[in-house]
Amino acid sequence: MDSFTLNKAAGAVLMVLILTMGVGIVSDIIFHPTIPGKPGYEIVLESSPDATSTVEAEPDVVPISERLIAASATDGANVAKKCTACHTFDDGGANRVGPALWDIVGRKPGGHEGFRYSSAMTAYGDENAEWTYESLDNFLAAPKKYINGTSMGFAGLRKPEDRANMIAYLREQSGAPKPLPAE
Repeated sequence: MDSFTLNKAAGAVLMVLILTMGVGIVSDIIFHPTIPGKPGYEIVLESSPDATSTVEAEPDVVPISERLIAASATDGANVAKKCTACHTFDDGGANRVGPALWDIVGRKPGGHEGFRYSSAMTAYGDENAEWTYESLDNFLAAPKKYINGTSMGFAGLRKPEDRANMIAYLREQSGAPKPLPAE
């Protein structure tokens, strides 16, 4: 490379820098920024007892013992289709990504033979003797919230009716279904 080509390249770089600085100076002259006296937004907290919140409370959910009376195992089978990618429901069914769910109601959490559970589920099983209708309802609502650290990636069933139908279906997936809970 000769010195003339090197000088052209250096001149081009220098010209771009001068042009950029010039555009910045001209834009500062044309556009005058207004700087507020107090930066940011002021957040006013109302601490009076009359202050109302715009956030509405979640409606009370009917207990699972009452929802199971009207629950349909047939509708639960339709809800359970979401689970078949990871679980089987057959007697003697194979474990998949998740354990087989045959006879889950009344079974010890994290205790299905031949499946490697997360440490969170194993710890939950050490504290709880069996899956009750209420614990299944809470778990199916939001698995990761109910058992923090579980490896179950399912987001949960938001509708209480869907959970009740699912639990009714799970109850029927047993050789000797557990009695419904008392109200």
